[in-house]
Amino acid sequence: MKDKGVEKIYRLAREQYARLGVNTEQAIAGLRKINIALNCWQGDDVTGFLNETGISGGLVCTGSYPGRARSGEELRADLHKALTLIPGRHRVSLHAIYAEPRRPGKQRNELETRDFSAWIAWAQANRLGLDFNGTFFGHPLAASGFTLSARNENSRRFWIEHAAACRRIGADIGRKLRSPCVTNIWIPDGFKDIPFDRKKPREILKKSLDEIFARKFNPRHLVDSLEGKLFGIGSEAYVAGSYDFYLSYAVANGKMLCLDMGHFHPTESVADKLSALLLYLDGILLHISRGIRWDSDHAPILSDELRGLAEEIVRGGFLGRVKIGLDFFDASINRVAAWVIAARGVLKAFLTAMLEPATNLRQMERRGNHTGRLALLEELKTMPAGIVWNEYCRRQGVPAGIEWLNEIKKYERGVLTRRAKQ
Repeated sequence: MKDKGVEKIYRLAREQYARLGVNTEQAIAGLRKINIALNCWQGDDVTGFLNETGISGGLVCTGSYPGRARSGEELRADLHKALTLIPGRHRVSLHAIYAEPRRPGKQRNELETRDFSAWIAWAQANRLGLDFNGTFFGHPLAASGFTLSARNENSRRFWIEHAAACRRIGADIGRKLRSPCVTNIWIPDGFKDIPFDRKKPREILKKSLDEIFARKFNPRHLVDSLEGKLFGIGSEAYVAGSYDFYLSYAVANGKMLCLDMGHFHPTESVADKLSALLLYLDGILLHISRGIRWDSDHAPILSDELRGLAEEIVRGGFLGRVKIGLDFFDASINRVAAWVIAARGVLKAFLTAMLEPATNLRQMERRGNHTGRLALLEELKTMPAGIVWNEYCRRQGVPAGIEWLNEIKKYERGVLTRRAKQ
């Protein structure tokens, strides 16, 4: 993409940053290395292809924007369109319910790698990585509100077998794509009202996880991750798989911990947790979401929270140890545009963090020059990061600025609107 105007303005921005000791070329080079896993479940409102009981487990997708994907072919087409408008090379995160089995009625504990063969072939053709998630909701055996911590042994066994199947599939995906597949476990288990016995469900959950992880896989193919939550709809009083539970289990068993930005108290800073956790954990999976007053899974935007998260990762040198995934579902807006808005927002946050004069700021802090530190951090807020972003987009061959929205409008007229009428 050739745009002399963008190049000329970029040269001026590069000079302005250089006066602060920032090399914009290094920032652009660093941004190219960041890959984001787009969440497939945004494209069809967490419906999946197994035709079971629909969304549940405290999850709510609201809105009725036309053009929801109804098949693997449509969902992959929508993802492909979004990826053409996001600079860089990225990944896609699957849930188990996006299997496409040839045999109708196949149960989740029976899923095999071949049920995802279309996804794997598509990822290979487009040079993408894939991540994976077990689906522990939207099923009759999850209706009690308990899965891996269920007292009912038949139910618990079903979900253990499902988790084991997901790990086998994840390992196969990682091997076939030659990129480690992060396979995540999140369960909705909990009580709506105050429980008497908080210990027993967690004892059962620990037992289940020990059984699930008994089989070892090559870490070059599979990375296990565990995701906690503060509360959910229907589990307001107690969640068996809390943050504290999974943090302890991850440290004790060498697993990756997943931090979802919507799974904590609104006053908690996920960014502040990173430097503490990564002293003890090898890696962290981030699920980038945006909660409004609760874990409402809005499309992420370039908020203070997102910028703070990116800054902490860059400042701490954690980029190689943090996996980044999107996790939201909003049916009130164009679903393809939502992916683009979210991913571009995440990348902008990381670019802004990479454009900080880190050496100068560290020196000021070490010398106790807190006045200078504050002044420089404030000055950075009005530096032309957007111009550097436009240059990065130009080099990556994707639209800069808001021009990408024109492509979404064309896709809506040509694909989504027609789909909605069928």
